[in-house]
Amino acid sequence: MSARSGQPFQFHGFQTTIDIARQQNHDVAPLMGQKRVSDSTSTNNPGSRPVDFVRPSVFPPRSRLTASEIRPVAAGVSERNDEQELETRASEEYGHDSCLFLNDPRYGLPPSLVANFASVGVNSIYPWQASCLLAPGLLNGEKHLVYTAPTGGGKSLVADVLMLKCIIENPSRKAILVLPYVALVQEKLKWLRRIVQDVEKHTDDIDDQAADVKPYHQRWKKLQKSIRVTGFFGGSRTSASWADTDIAVCTIEKANSLINSAIEECNIGDLGVVILDELHMLDDEYRGYILELMVTKLLLLQQDIQIIGMSATLSNTELLAEWMNANYYISTYRPIPIDDYLVCENAIYPAATSRQLFQTITKLTSMSTVSLTDTMPPHRIIQPSPFRELANPTTNAMVALSVGTATAGYGALVFCGSRQGCQLHASIISEAMPVPAAVDPEELGKRLDLLADLRSLPSGLDPVLENTLVRGVGFHHAGMTVEERESIAQAYDQGILRVLVATCSLAAGVNLPARRVIINGARMGRELVGPAMLRQMCGRAGRKGKDEVGETYLICGKSELQGVCDLLEADMPAIESCLAPEKRGLKRAILEAIAIGLVSGYEAIKEYVRCTLLYRTMDKKIAYSIMNTALQELVDENLLRQSDDESYGATQLGQAVVASAFTPEDGLFVYEELRRALQAFVMDGDMHVFYMFTPLQVAMTIQVDWPIFRDQLDKLDESGLRALQFVGVQPGFVNRMVQSGASLKEDTLEQIKLATIYRRAYTAFQLRDLSNEVPLSVIASRYRIPRGAVQTLAQQCHGFAAGMVKFCQRMGWGMLMAVLDHMRDRLEAGARADLLEMAQVTYVKGWTARLLRDNGFSNLRALAEADAKDLVPVLMMVNPRKAQRNQTHPTEAERYAKKVLAKAEVIIASANKIWERTMQVELDE
Repeated sequence: MSARSGQPFQFHGFQTTIDIARQQNHDVAPLMGQKRVSDSTSTNNPGSRPVDFVRPSVFPPRSRLTASEIRPVAAGVSERNDEQELETRASEEYGHDSCLFLNDPRYGLPPSLVANFASVGVNSIYPWQASCLLAPGLLNGEKHLVYTAPTGGGKSLVADVLMLKCIIENPSRKAILVLPYVALVQEKLKWLRRIVQDVEKHTDDIDDQAADVKPYHQRWKKLQKSIRVTGFFGGSRTSASWADTDIAVCTIEKANSLINSAIEECNIGDLGVVILDELHMLDDEYRGYILELMVTKLLLLQQDIQIIGMSATLSNTELLAEWMNANYYISTYRPIPIDDYLVCENAIYPAATSRQLFQTITKLTSMSTVSLTDTMPPHRIIQPSPFRELANPTTNAMVALSVGTATAGYGALVFCGSRQGCQLHASIISEAMPVPAAVDPEELGKRLDLLADLRSLPSGLDPVLENTLVRGVGFHHAGMTVEERESIAQAYDQGILRVLVATCSLAAGVNLPARRVIINGARMGRELVGPAMLRQMCGRAGRKGKDEVGETYLICGKSELQGVCDLLEADMPAIESCLAPEKRGLKRAILEAIAIGLVSGYEAIKEYVRCTLLYRTMDKKIAYSIMNTALQELVDENLLRQSDDESYGATQLGQAVVASAFTPEDGLFVYEELRRALQAFVMDGDMHVFYMFTPLQVAMTIQVDWPIFRDQLDKLDESGLRALQFVGVQPGFVNRMVQSGASLKEDTLEQIKLATIYRRAYTAFQLRDLSNEVPLSVIASRYRIPRGAVQTLAQQCHGFAAGMVKFCQRMGWGMLMAVLDHMRDRLEAGARADLLEMAQVTYVKGWTARLLRDNGFSNLRALAEADAKDLVPVLMMVNPRKAQRNQTHPTEAERYAKKVLAKAEVIIASANKIWERTMQVELDE
């Protein structure tokens, strides 16, 4: 299959390590790559000695299940991607070309930055990266860039080099790096901070001015020359502002807010480069329009701002480049060869022959006596299992492929369609894995340490994980807490866990490569997975620096075979505008542009619309018609005012909607509720505020458990009940829903509004519990929801609450703003009011703050004046199980005590800093 066809699978014709093992009667060294081993194992190179791939005699009797054997049938196909081969040959031929090294003078990078790249394994770059970087106008920031390359092909490095070069050579300029998910923002923050360590900006004028000055001026000089990297995302507690950073790593929403503020405050000229990672998010139903209007604003400004967009899943790259007036580059190169397979009815076929496979099955439908495998011999056969649990061929194949990879010493990543499926599949795979007694003692010890760490979390340990982790199998989905997901992902990345079962969200959210990617079923949820998501999942197979070869296996049943074969041969869908009328994105785009002062006159608004992707992809008259309709609706809703000269300006309400980052529809709903609240806000309790802080987006998706709703209503005091009745909740209606077992109707606008009110009220109970220091596990149990969902709710509420505060500020509702701002602090701290001051301190969350207060450190000043040694016993009480476990091992106990002492010192330093700042404010007043 040619790489030019844009198919989600590529076939390279390599035999896998498992194939080779099956063909040998003796120990076989790995064909490519190195065996995944723990950092503390022998320092001998595992690739230089034979590795037993199949050693059934070494293991004691296995657990109740045994994975089926996979045996070869046909010789390996020699087909290989021509373009991949050409690129590989180019790498070999030009391996000594100076342009493939970042210290080449043409890139103009300082030695310290080149050294930092080398320290993380980037010693040279690929020919396509060099060709892309050296294109005219890119390194000096004169041209925009749109490019696409497969996952693992080195996309990020190109953008990193361009961004860092801009910041280093232009010390007064800033960069914004946009990523779609919080997990990606946090991962990129760590990477960039490591890369820019000890790298200085070119600030010669500062050197001259501060050559012979006092020490504090020297510190100021060093601060000015260092590169400051800051994260901006929902739920982050950073106090850094736009002025305090050089590189802002943001989610889509935060990046848009930063750009709006910079335009409004007339310092958008400070921005030098904007990087849009995962550019295919332009097509996202919920967030794509934000990305498009952000780019549209930058294009209209025509400032000296370089825009760089990249993705692994773009099909209309040239169109996007035309829209952005950018250079474009398309690479199909992957440094790691990938073998792609389709698995059906225990038979493994090369994915390149998928259409032939389906045609063969179609011919055999009326010939029950003829076997598919006889008509079209597969590449390998998975033996049917005698175990009832593995009678389903799909499950049997998943277990055989996973266990075979793990016992060979490599990592397998299994994707399935639901959270419940993750846990079920992890359980059954773990039962077929080697028993703990057969595992290397050091590796087993690390798994037990992982279990202990998870048990010590405030949320406790998931009972399914308790059974699977000791066998080297974990799972990863959005229903888990952030701490659980991070611990599991890290353990898999370090080789402590051999198999990780995950939902498809992991493919886009975390960088975890695998020797084998196993997609268990072509449906993710109810729908057949799309070509873009399929490519994202398959892209996790093989990763430079982690492995030297990769494999993907898509497992399906006969009923799905036609859809799967079509999927394998489908082109990537074209990226379309999300400003279309049915998505109502243009309405928000126009309101934002007018509210921040970007445009006002009718002709300027038309020019703004001409900068959109929507204008590029539809009839011009229709685009102007949509614009006129949006303008009229905004005027009718009192978000815009129209002057006699055909110019437009934002009303106070329109300004408030934009400042709070709400959509026009959500802003109008919030306005009506807040206006009513001003007339009779329930101040003698907190339920009214928590109802206001519940995001509308959450209310659209949450399912109300009516018996639980009634129980919580019955427990409310008079103030809480009055607050909910004021917003529209009727206890009688809740009782009727409990008795009838019915669901909320949402057929009319009035019914949708009523459903939103009840869902927000139900969610407000959970927010109340979070702010009253109720343990997360208790909340999850009380409302019968996953613990991770509670954390996600809290994170989403932080951003929405900040928007509510800004909304009140712009509307001039000072008293209401003060009330909401106080409760927002409680929500972020996860603590009652008496702990808010201490909860500002680094590492001090609600539970930790309560323990410190109850053990003599009653306020911020007491914490600032404390001795670090005195804090150690209290901090050990935060995770008593972990502290108790370490006491049984003297060496571990000493190491743990040092770690806690270092944490105590950070807490005291942070408390001192906040205390000094508080005192300075009081002195200034």
